[in-house]
Amino acid sequence: MSIKINWDAFGIATSLACAIHCAILPLVLTSLPLFGVEIIENRWFEYLMIGIAFCVGSYALYHGRKKHHHSWLPFILFSIGIVFLVTKMIFHALQLWLLVPAVILIVTAHFLNYKLCRVHNHAHADDCSHESVI
Repeated sequence: MSIKINWDAFGIATSLACAIHCAILPLVLTSLPLFGVEIIENRWFEYLMIGIAFCVGSYALYHGRKKHHHSWLPFILFSIGIVFLVTKMIFHALQLWLLVPAVILIVTAHFLNYKLCRVHNHAHADDCSHESVI
């Protein structure tokens, strides 16, 4: 019995977890510097998390585009959201203003991909990588 992972649901969950991390973690863990722990505002950790989110999200959206709906729109929205996240890291003073549209774009991309996959349900085209079943 094989386990099938819904990559869109996983992408939405990781995007929401990222939003919760960015919004609540600094409030809850403000005492860590007292103990010498510097996880908050750790740029390398943040870049690592953005990189992981990009890899997981790209795979989910690529799979939906290649196997189902053949639309680039979800990947374009997702990529713009990732650019907002990276820009947030560069322009720290605008962090909150860049985080909100980033999360909205990323979640919208995964939701749109999910909807397009369900509506088309294997809308075969010339570039489809598998045979259609009649």
